[in-house]
Order: sequence, then structure tokens, then C-alpha cells
Amino acid sequence: MPLDPQARMLLDQMQSMGTPPLHTMSVPDARQLMESMNVLIGASEEVQHVEDRLLPGPAGPIPARLYRPAGTGPLPLLVYFHGGGWVLGGLASHDNVCRSLANGTGCAVLAIDYRLAPEHRFPAAVDDCYAATVWAAANAAALGCDPKRIAVGGDSAGGNLAAVCALRARDTGLPLALQVLVYPVTDADLDTSTYREFADGYFLTRSSMEWFWNHYLPDGDRFVPDASPLRADDVSGTAPALVLTAGFDPLRDEGEAYAKRLEESGVPVTLTRYDGMIHGFYRMPGVMSKANDALAETADALRAAFAAAAV
Repeated sequence: MPLDPQARMLLDQMQSMGTPPLHTMSVPDARQLMESMNVLIGASEEVQHVEDRLLPGPAGPIPARLYRPAGTGPLPLLVYFHGGGWVLGGLASHDNVCRSLANGTGCAVLAIDYRLAPEHRFPAAVDDCYAATVWAAANAAALGCDPKRIAVGGDSAGGNLAAVCALRARDTGLPLALQVLVYPVTDADLDTSTYREFADGYFLTRSSMEWFWNHYLPDGDRFVPDASPLRADDVSGTAPALVLTAGFDPLRDEGEAYAKRLEESGVPVTLTRYDGMIHGFYRMPGVMSKANDALAETADALRAAFAAAAV
């Protein structure tokens, strides 16, 4: 399957603009670059109710944003963790994704603005995300949500955090209806076949992932399960999973390896590879039409999982 023409157009535009490689940039400049790319997201959808909140966290309040679509009665709830290599992104960068999922699924979405590296290194992001998930489950009724219908999800580094939260939830007896893992980081090994094949020229590069890891976990063991969930001794008993990958993504192998590992451990898994797509496409429906397909697939999977959890 060749590179999608829309993906090729975006890559050509970025090259013509002379955008410097991410791994050569300072953290503030890289964050500004990600903000400047919000134009690719597309028009924001209206959601009936949106409010910013502060949740109790292990190192102080965690900013969060709650999206509630039209609907009556307790709504199911998706706790969402944004991507950005644990270094970039926030509530604004994935606002449109959360709005689309809230409307498409008919569930509330709680977006978590976890602490970023290098100011707050591993395991700060993991600890914030799991604390927010536990708080959401304990306070679901106050949010107008159903504590029996809670899912976690995220893209890229957010997918990593969602996978780790699903493992922690299993270990602490917190039931989750689904884990949504969109081209997730699941392993610190940077020498897979897709890392070699797509090392450069496809938006996310191998050097960029080295840059992210060096900020997030510069010292210590990167292969502990809280950083590399693919290395967990046992992934059985975790929530059912939807795993989405992109054909031209260095992270494709590890995402699909994690899906296979879950499936072999008896976890119900749906794996979809979006052929022709590059990393990051999920939040770019303004320029990538397949992003709409992926968001719709996510909404369908969430509706089905929430319906099953309600029985």
C-alpha cells in the first residue's frame, strides 16, 4: 500500500516550509511547533457542555477538561490522554479529538492535562493519569456519569499511558470497559523493522523518538512495564482493546505486537491498520480524511463496549 496522497502532500508542505527536525529543537520551540499545527485539526465541533476542572493529583492539582454531549441520564465516560511524546501537547492540542469522540460516542470525555517531561519525568505522567482515572471512577456520579461504564484511551504517548493505566486498573480491581490505543508507544526498543524502514521522512522519526525518550526517561530502566507495557510479565485480564496503527509509522510494529500480546493472553482485541497513513493522522481530520474514519471506528467501539458493560 503506497503512502496516502494526503499524507504525501502534508509531508511535502512541511519540507517546503523548512521545518527543522524535532530532535534539533528546544523543548519550548517544539511545543510551539505543535501548537502551530493545530490548524491541521479542522473545525471544532460544538459540544453541549464543556468545562475545565482541577482534579486531585499525586503532586498537586491536575488540569482536566470535561466534555458532555447532549443526552439524559448517567453517561458513559472516556478518560483521554493526549499524545506528544510525554513532552508536548495538552488540552488544546487534542480538543477537537475529544469533541469528536464525545459527539460520536454519546459519552462524556474527560481529557487529562498530565505533567510533562522534562520538567516532570517518568513516572509523573503515569501517576497523574492513573490518579485521574481512579478519581473519575470514584466521582463518576458527580460528573453525571456511570461508574460501571468507564474507558481509557489515548494516542501515541497517550496510548502508552492508557495501556499502563489499564494494567494498573486490572491490578487494583478497577473495571474498565475498553482501552483505546491509537498508534501507542508500547516499548522503548527503537530497533524494530518499522523503526528501520520509516526512520526518516514520515513525520515521526526515530531521532524524534530518541529525543522524547531522553526527556521522559533519561536515566533508569526504560523497559519496566510502566514505561514499556509490552514488557509486562502478564497482560491478561486487562480491559478489551481497540488498537489503531498507521502504515507508515515507526511505532507500527510495537502497537501491533501489543495487540497480538493482548489477544494471545485472552483479551478481546480489535486491531486496525490504517494503510497509507503516518503517525499523528488521528488528530488531523482537516487534512487527512482517514482521520474521520478512525474517529468513527473509535466511537463505534466505545458504544459497543459501553453497551456490553451496561448488561
